[in-house]
Order: sequence, then structure tokens, then C-alpha cells
Amino acid sequence: MPAGDRDIYELLADYAGALRDGGVATFLRSLSRTETQRLTHSTDFRQASRIVQILNSIGFAGKVVTPDVGLFTSRVNARIASRYKKAKKPLWNRCTMRMVL
Repeated sequence: MPAGDRDIYELLADYAGALRDGGVATFLRSLSRTETQRLTHSTDFRQASRIVQILNSIGFAGKVVTPDVGLFTSRVNARIASRYKKAKKPLWNRCTMRMVL
């Protein structure tokens, strides 16, 4: 990212590139004090950065992967069962047919 005082449009272009590449933290560290002050007071940058975020989310919408919690749940259930076997307690309450925790 270029150093020095950049205008709002250059900052927006750099922000869009950083958002696309996953380097927002690097972009924020590259800002000078005057650039930071200019960004905090600029409504144009705020509106344009929101548009860039929306376009970025639309562009990567097909590549978003939601985590599958089925494997996690089965591992937790197996660990609970293992602990109860080690403690030699009944795993199920026979009266209510619920797992005893």
C-alpha cells in the first residue's frame, strides 16, 4: 500500500483491495494520522466502503461455507458417554429416559 497522504478515492481503492485480499488490518496500520482523521470525518468514504462491503459479500456469496456441527455434536456425545462409563454410572435415567448429566 502506498505511503503518504492519499485522497479519499485512493484510500477507498486501497480499502477495497485490502477487503478483497483479507488485509484490512494491514490497511489500517498503513494509515497516517491525517488520513485517519480524514476518514473518520468523511461521509463519502463511509457510504462507499459500505457499498464495497456489500459488493464483496455478493462476489464471495457462492464460496461461503457454513460449518457442519454434526461431527462436533457426535464427538461431544461420545466424550460424555466415555466419562459416564469410566465413572460407572448409568448413562440413562430409567424412569424418565433422559440422559443423566
